[in-house]
Amino acid sequence: MPWTSDHIPWLTDQQNILTTADGHPVAVLEFQPDRNDQAVMSAWAKHFRNHYAFDTEIDDLRRGTGLDRKEFLMQLKFPTDGRGFGPAVRAGDFGEILVADYLEFVLNHFVPRTRYGTKTVKDESTKGSDTIGFLLYDEHQTPQDILTVIEAKAQFSGTAPKARLQDAIDGSVSDPLRLAESLNAMKQRLYDKGEKDQCALVERFQDKAGKPYQSNFGAAALFTNAAYGPTAITDADTSVHPHQQNLFLILIKGDDLMDLVHHLYEIAADEA
Repeated sequence: MPWTSDHIPWLTDQQNILTTADGHPVAVLEFQPDRNDQAVMSAWAKHFRNHYAFDTEIDDLRRGTGLDRKEFLMQLKFPTDGRGFGPAVRAGDFGEILVADYLEFVLNHFVPRTRYGTKTVKDESTKGSDTIGFLLYDEHQTPQDILTVIEAKAQFSGTAPKARLQDAIDGSVSDPLRLAESLNAMKQRLYDKGEKDQCALVERFQDKAGKPYQSNFGAAALFTNAAYGPTAITDADTSVHPHQQNLFLILIKGDDLMDLVHHLYEIAADEA
């Protein structure tokens, strides 16, 4: 499989809890990759690339385009790096994938990777809930099973912090409304790839009334340190969120994250 968790040790819990304006706790994580660790960077780039196109599919997908693998990825699959909405979409995709990795490899959920491979416009964000993961209590379906949905917002440029945590909290309010559509889209993509076992796992969470389970909601803000200020977190407010009691908040920050994003896309294309 193309997936790896080798980069997760670079994401460290600072054991520092901030609080929002209404007193809701926010976990603080620092992300500091070692760009000189070529083995881990390469594994991470492969993991990242396969969200957009499986390595086993690239040659079939590029056939007829006259493009080599790198050209195909850069021109037709990856968001652009220097014009229009491309850089913002790159930052958003990167943030969502990193949060998905956190949900899977730290919080031990199963997270299907279906969100980016069927984009029709590469410089647009994918519609629907950002990140969905599943946690089964045991091998049987029980009301203790958990579905977790996380909304992620990133700011990797500029120097004045924006209210990205509040944006994620506000976006999370809509997640229960669009969950049915997001689960259906996820199952459709898994079905198209022949992943019948994973389809069955998604199905377990499509009828909460008939097959009860627990729901958790998350809001994540990702900042490059140059654009981060504590008020972007402490001024946020969760008081009107309809699932406030089941809402967890995350701050992820690190140095030069936009440069890192471009570098990761470049490695992913070069090594395809």
